[in-house]
Amino acid sequence: MKEPRSISPARLLKGADLDAVCADIEAYYAARLVRHGAIPLGVDWSCTATQWLRFVQLLRICPPDGPVSLIDLGCGYGALATFLAEQRRGGSFEYLGIDLSAEMVRRARRRHRGDARVRFAAGRSALQSADYVVASGIMNVMLDFPLPTWEKFVRTVLVDMHRMGRSGFAVNFATKPAKQSRPEQLYCTTAEKWARFCERELGRSVEILDDYGLQEFTLLARTTERISNAKPARHFATENS
Repeated sequence: MKEPRSISPARLLKGADLDAVCADIEAYYAARLVRHGAIPLGVDWSCTATQWLRFVQLLRICPPDGPVSLIDLGCGYGALATFLAEQRRGGSFEYLGIDLSAEMVRRARRRHRGDARVRFAAGRSALQSADYVVASGIMNVMLDFPLPTWEKFVRTVLVDMHRMGRSGFAVNFATKPAKQSRPEQLYCTTAEKWARFCERELGRSVEILDDYGLQEFTLLARTTERISNAKPARHFATENS
């Protein structure tokens, strides 16, 4: 995968600043999990129906048939792995879920024990790569961080997804606050802002999905390099392989 084209390090979040944001995000979702358990409310979604609707949009980055490897960044308790197994019954896929919360990962592993296609790890990102990377909702809850800090965090996450996803990545963003949310804690943005970033600075071809009935959009960012359909999906590999 090509390196990002022209991103100044000053526009990304690093070191202690990145650690502080990740620590607060982990604490926020750990509290949600304790309060609600391993259900959509435990990862700040209202219900299974809208959670799965989001999964449908995100997985449009992947080919519908054939083997595929996928990294789910901010996987929570593994709901996307459940959805993927339902949608690809008998199909060949490899799934790696990554979450900041060790307790979320523990719950996810318990839910999916016995499925050799599914793995989970605690952390911020992976040294491994996959065909595709997806992230659902991890950009939305800004907590009390200043907007410039949060947008540096968003850029940092998108650069990580670009690095990990050989053929593409997909992520969703809120456009308007939900009624029950605290507006000062919710990050809302426009499709144009992050589509431009992915096109100009990551060199990706972008498709925006915003017609599925929620106050948000899903950004699909595909590689612009020509890939033969005859090639089988590659297995997870290290960055240096």
